[in-house]
Amino acid sequence: MTAALAEPPGARPPRLVIFDMDDVLLRYDVEARRAAMGAPAGLSAAEVERRVWHSGIEDASDLGHLTPDAYLAAVAQALGVPFGRPEWLHTRALAMTLDPEMLALVPQVRARLPIALLTNNGHIMREHFDVLVPELRALFGPAMHVACEFGAKKPTPSVYKGVAARYGVAPDEAVMIDDKPVNCAGAREAGLRAHCFTRAADLAPFLAAHHIIG
Repeated sequence: MTAALAEPPGARPPRLVIFDMDDVLLRYDVEARRAAMGAPAGLSAAEVERRVWHSGIEDASDLGHLTPDAYLAAVAQALGVPFGRPEWLHTRALAMTLDPEMLALVPQVRARLPIALLTNNGHIMREHFDVLVPELRALFGPAMHVACEFGAKKPTPSVYKGVAARYGVAPDEAVMIDDKPVNCAGAREAGLRAHCFTRAADLAPFLAAHHIIG
């Protein structure tokens, strides 16, 4: 353990640990997802990115500005082929591979502190957590959230504060685990402690330094 990992003097003990989903609890291959979405229309992954991501459709869904049905309709129109829940589930699922090391580490955290999941995804993800990631539902129970439930998306500080408030803790009593530096910066701006995730082996010393695992 290095000095850089040590708990700051006078810091209150953590009472909640919040995990991002994509590229923390699982590996998310967005390029494979885009390729699968484009295949029925003969579109490349890059063209799908342009039509769905660069157009703002995906971001609008993540922000909660589109209902699931409106989002699916917008994607179908952008791709020029039918795109409903079965297509969304298929293309999302093939891009997601759970991280076995994290599946082993999270229960160690849960044994000591409450945990929650916070992901930048739209309401359609919230509707389908149980189908896509039943293993995570078994770990997190009802504490699985899409950021737009809190009126914005990461890295907006109000999102992190909203999660902390939902679980009755102050921001400085919560810890955010996220793979994106900008999201970690937003968490710190909100008053949380944060760890920029790369792999479970590097997360474990951080958790131990904050007395979250043994």
